[in-house]
Amino acid sequence: MFQGLFWSSVGMAFDTLRSYKLRSFLTVLGVIIGTGTIIGVGSIITGMDGAFSNAMRTIGSETMVVFKFAVGLRFGNRSAEERMRKPITYDQAQAVRERCPHVEKVTSMLMPWRGVKKIRYQANDFAGINLQGSESSYADVWQVEMIHGRFFNEIDNQHRSKVVVLGEDVAKGLFSTSDPSGKMVDLDGQMMEVLGVMKNSGSGPPGSRDNRVVMPYWTMRKFQPAAVEHMLFIKPEKGNLAAAMDEVRGVLRQERRVKYDEPDSFSISTSEQMIADFRQIMSITALVMVVLSSIGLLVGGIGVMNIMLVSVTERTREIGVRKALGARRSEIVTQFMTEAVVLTFLGGLLGMAVGWLIPVLGSIVFPNLPMSVPLWAAGLGVGVSVAVGLFFGIWPANKAAGLDPVEALRYE
Repeated sequence: MFQGLFWSSVGMAFDTLRSYKLRSFLTVLGVIIGTGTIIGVGSIITGMDGAFSNAMRTIGSETMVVFKFAVGLRFGNRSAEERMRKPITYDQAQAVRERCPHVEKVTSMLMPWRGVKKIRYQANDFAGINLQGSESSYADVWQVEMIHGRFFNEIDNQHRSKVVVLGEDVAKGLFSTSDPSGKMVDLDGQMMEVLGVMKNSGSGPPGSRDNRVVMPYWTMRKFQPAAVEHMLFIKPEKGNLAAAMDEVRGVLRQERRVKYDEPDSFSISTSEQMIADFRQIMSITALVMVVLSSIGLLVGGIGVMNIMLVSVTERTREIGVRKALGARRSEIVTQFMTEAVVLTFLGGLLGMAVGWLIPVLGSIVFPNLPMSVPLWAAGLGVGVSVAVGLFFGIWPANKAAGLDPVEALRYE
């Protein structure tokens, strides 16, 4: 019996929607916006999580990153003590390499003292490069795949050769699809030979270009003698991450003259730790965005309640006739609650369609950002829209069910 009543109420709800198409659409516009926002935010966060996780895992799940303060998402939230720390030095990297038996490889990356904005080849230039000075082991730690040419070797490093290896997008910007190996480029007034092109590994921020320009470590020291900031990438022996981390911490504390009762004057992070930090921040961001999008759902719910109250007023005689013919209170409540739920459910479906367009457009604008709609976001969006219909349909439904049949039949 209840099933027949439910489907009958659904049919009546669709008849009402067909009769008042524009009014119904405007009523659920807030629900559409709120649901679309939830799904869109979910897809963006999922894409950023995938891109960031892939970027961090490029260096391996056990690879340690050592810098004078914490890298990753905590990078911009530094204390006064962290800002006063002295840079990691090349000699300290050498000490780790020589005195840590469970460390397999250590790669020193020297960051430029002053920013180099662009690189030029003939009439073409590429702005916003990420210049790095590193050792030949960079290719192993970062699992570099070469599209053209080769990576520099230790001979290039020791001889301070004026050579560079380009990121994929830098090479495309300067040379299109041709092989640039052996070509000379202008890097801040210095002519450098291009040894090869690295495949984009997704190691940059989500959605960013591969703007790396990597030169040998000692070439960078010659190129920018004032550069002192080092970041170390340390690859432990397989299965010995904990032991290697303890050894690295001990050696660095000795080299940096840290007293036994003082905290580390440096930071050791792993890709898994940075991924965990990222997900913690993203979970908070998702919660904030869902709360903000709920404002749209609240507005939509108020609109649904108002239109249902208007509908009750307009159909007072119809309600009176139904009650005079024996319709029970529960049947009237079910009818109007069903209309409210159908209205917001359709709004939720339209919102889902809008939300699904966001990752499609996002993938066009940011091709390196793997955006997709997670099932939890789609389910949450539609579920919340139905809940809005149930919640905001209670008052109009009870008002309709509480009408006196005699008074309702006399209503004009």
